[in-house]
Amino acid sequence: MDAEIQSFIKVWFVAITSLFYCYFLVQRIPTGLPRLVSLLPIIYLFITLPLSLTSFHLGAPTAFYLLWLGNFKLLLFSFNQCPLASNPPLPLLHFISIALLPIKTKTNLQPNSSSKNSKEQDSPHFKISGRALLVFGIKILLLAKIIGIYQYRDQLHQCVIFALYCCHLYLGVDLCLAITAVPVRAILGLGIEPQFNQPYLATSLQDFWGRRWNLMVTSILRPTVYNPIRRSSTPIVGRKWSLVPAVLATFLVSGLMHEVIYYYQSRASPTWEVTWFFALHGVCVVAEIAVKKAFNGRRQLPRVVSGPLTIGFVAVTGAWLFFPQVIRHRLDVKAIKESYIWLRLLGEKLGVPTRWLLPLH
Repeated sequence: MDAEIQSFIKVWFVAITSLFYCYFLVQRIPTGLPRLVSLLPIIYLFITLPLSLTSFHLGAPTAFYLLWLGNFKLLLFSFNQCPLASNPPLPLLHFISIALLPIKTKTNLQPNSSSKNSKEQDSPHFKISGRALLVFGIKILLLAKIIGIYQYRDQLHQCVIFALYCCHLYLGVDLCLAITAVPVRAILGLGIEPQFNQPYLATSLQDFWGRRWNLMVTSILRPTVYNPIRRSSTPIVGRKWSLVPAVLATFLVSGLMHEVIYYYQSRASPTWEVTWFFALHGVCVVAEIAVKKAFNGRRQLPRVVSGPLTIGFVAVTGAWLFFPQVIRHRLDVKAIKESYIWLRLLGEKLGVPTRWLLPLH
């Protein structure tokens, strides 16, 4: 683990220093193809850097931040689009933070506004509410408890294990993104939009994927995939139907990027189940939108029905198509073992006993 941490530090040091080139040189190159060509070495660097990490908890987030989000932001930067392109240009630290981390600044905040709330949110001394801290603490405890339950995994039904995996995935990604965003918000004083919006309260697949689950991915896929595909297909199929290829392409790209991240962790050839998972959800979202338009909002299922149906569909299809690659390549075992190590280290640093969470043997 010590060697892995050293590699992790080197990877991020190289990634940070590479952005000085983007900020001071590339930003002065005309937008479009010339700027894109000048960014190709950095894009290639972001593709290769995560390969030097083998652990799940350091390697997977790094691949997600650099390979996916970072490169997509650089592609947008090539054509003078947000979040990195700005007039006037972003300060250097803001540019680096936004380029490398899964954060999205709030565009609705006015820097010169006299509003009390705006001043509080933009201030570097903005304090996190007690309720947010309480929710954060509860999520940490729930995740730790789930990790502890894994020691009895051989005695649990497969459906229970898949349910634990779903909860683990949500809590793990949510906490990872939150931990990344908090220091940026505290040090730079940036107003940052939440990455999750209570996905367990989703009432439809469109609501789940578009407005609640991992909103950073949604915000980066919309300008890089959805909008260009919809614009290019509108003259061919019309404005009404252009939504179909745009939604399907967005889910397909998401699936392929997940396949790449899986490959970085397993170093095994993909079996494409994850891509099929997202392709299936893309088709279902298109069908859902079509049904909503057909009824024009006149008939809707009660939330008490649509909510469990939505979450149930995500969980069942996840057990069918999303998790098999994880289990086949034993990434779940790898993640659980690492979780025990991190819990033990965290307990030692904080002086908190973790024996009740760790395996008995």
